[in-house]
Amino acid sequence: MRLFAVIAATAAFLTGCQSGTNVFSAQEQNSGVCPAALALYDAHRRVEFNGEEVIYGNIGFTGEILGVRSLCTYSGDRPIIANLEIDMAFGRGPAAIGNEETYEFFVAVTRRDSAILHREVFPMRVRFNDGEDRTYATETIDAISIPRFDEGTSGANFEILVGFELSEEELAFNRSGQRFRVAAGQGQ
Repeated sequence: MRLFAVIAATAAFLTGCQSGTNVFSAQEQNSGVCPAALALYDAHRRVEFNGEEVIYGNIGFTGEILGVRSLCTYSGDRPIIANLEIDMAFGRGPAAIGNEETYEFFVAVTRRDSAILHREVFPMRVRFNDGEDRTYATETIDAISIPRFDEGTSGANFEILVGFELSEEELAFNRSGQRFRVAAGQGQ
């Protein structure tokens, strides 16, 4: 279990709405909705190239965040406690070197459409069996703690963003609109 704690003085500026349920007890309700949890578009995939040309034959390791799910609880003036599940797909292209790769991904808590309150990077070692060119995994991040100003501060004021740590070249490739998916060039 990984602990992810957020301490943010900027939470004092937040207000919220009243809705939602939680798992504290049958009588208590969340002070609002859970924070939105999603993959950051520019960082939701990683394509490594081993060679100058951007062609299929030069693809090394790839990764893609397929989905992000969260469940949160909070009541009274307690902080929001969120747990994440991140579904990922990983590929081993024709130019990949070896059967293992360490992918790094981040989890960031932000004020909705605003400032980053906390960001943490997690390594994930992926091993491909002989002859295997893709694999899938679900990573769990437990106990993301988001402080609230008062009991009226809703999770709607926050976002939880995930993405891969990328080089400048990988980020530029993603922003260019080009795509090589995990299963690129493979019959399905």
